[in-house]
Amino acid sequence: MSRPPLPPFTAETATQKTRMAEDAWNGRDPARVALAYTSDSQWRNRAEFPRGRAEIEAFLTRKWAGEHDYRLIKEVWAFHGNRISVRFAYEWRNDAGGWFRSYGNENWEFDENGLMAVRHASINDLPIAESDRKFHWLLGRRPDDHPGLSALGL
Repeated sequence: MSRPPLPPFTAETATQKTRMAEDAWNGRDPARVALAYTSDSQWRNRAEFPRGRAEIEAFLTRKWAGEHDYRLIKEVWAFHGNRISVRFAYEWRNDAGGWFRSYGNENWEFDENGLMAVRHASINDLPIAESDRKFHWLLGRRPDDHPGLSALGL
């Protein structure tokens, strides 16, 4: 299975790959998202270490069951060869109705087919008032005209 764009990445293809990942995660379909990873992909996500598509899918299913109204923006930080580093922020609401903005960085490594083989994520959660939310598009893909992280001062 091939997932273009393929490494080595350019500024244009790293940005395209990052937006594709953002769009998929905003769709919140664990099975679809898991297909972007190698069958033996290795993750570090906070204190969890999913391995392989089945564990990734189970992880995302749990994650999105508790993160309501999830909206994510990713931005390329750096790239080289088969690696991309991104920074991101996402807003979500918990079961009690409290709002959060989660900030973080991800380091990605891709195989020759454009599938992500390694994902290391560091994430911090900040409680926010609903009035402090900045991500207001309808659930799903962020509209092309919605500002990114830098434009929002994040």
